[in-house]
Amino acid sequence: MLEHGGRLRKAALRYDIPLRDWLDLSTGVAPYGLPLAEIPAQVWNRLPEQHDGLEAAACAYYGAAELLPVAGSQAAIQCLPRLRREARVGIVSPAYAEHAAAWQREGHRVLEISEAGVNRALERLDVLLLVNPNNPTGRRFSPEQLYAWHARLAERGGWLIVDEAFIDCTPEQSLAAHAQSPGLIVLRSFGKFFGMAGARLGFVLAERKLLDELQEMLGPWTISGPTRWLATGMLEDRAAQQIQRQRLNADGQRLARLLSEHSLVPTGGCALFQWLASEQAALLHEFLACNGILTRLFERPASIRFGLPPDEAGWQRLAAALEVFAGEVR
Repeated sequence: MLEHGGRLRKAALRYDIPLRDWLDLSTGVAPYGLPLAEIPAQVWNRLPEQHDGLEAAACAYYGAAELLPVAGSQAAIQCLPRLRREARVGIVSPAYAEHAAAWQREGHRVLEISEAGVNRALERLDVLLLVNPNNPTGRRFSPEQLYAWHARLAERGGWLIVDEAFIDCTPEQSLAAHAQSPGLIVLRSFGKFFGMAGARLGFVLAERKLLDELQEMLGPWTISGPTRWLATGMLEDRAAQQIQRQRLNADGQRLARLLSEHSLVPTGGCALFQWLASEQAALLHEFLACNGILTRLFERPASIRFGLPPDEAGWQRLAAALEVFAGEVR
């Protein structure tokens, strides 16, 4: 198992701090979400069914012609490599580590490349994969650049896979509306923006033929009935989405300012997290963890990612800890 954020119980045991006393900033999941409606009893009693409104609501929300609900985008990440044979896969790095692991697991040749190296490498690739905005760096790729890379790959049957798990706060940068084009695959996460990681829901946006192949591989009932019911309502609630988007964008900016005020100017980030590349990353991560604040540490490059505090008490607690850290390292 690769290392991920959100392993709060592991941290609680390691640092001997009770779960209730932690401030978890280790994920890029929104720490608050849309209002939760009460789930009708029959939703629990029946097997999940298609044509219940989820696919239609998701297509309208993403602006997509076709899509397939999956049990979190992680399900698609693990299955997509099984739809190709002996591919040369370029992954713009650093990136979410599960992508490279999934393609390597199926025997493909994986090349980690920089953004600057994409144009040079593209003719040697069957698949180009990137995260936009990138996780953990927050780096954004323009739609125009992505369409150009897709066109070059599609000419010879290649794929461009774009993981858009963190793009909901800037939907104008999404490729969702063009994902029915052959060779373009877009992955979307429901859990990040809506604050519903526990629901385990994501979507694959692509041409119908590829979606049918993926659905055949995944089998029936991949999404629980309660998740389908809740997600449909949230995907249709435009007013609540706008409030969520505004709040996340404001909090993302607040987090960047808070870090900068303590001489920890973010190297990158987006609305849902801020990323700091620093030789002091491990020291800062350990200091915060000893004070019950969990962040996400990366070894390559040495860096630390901060998610958003859930409330004002969390903001004040983080500010106080950063103040102490700044005083100790000066």
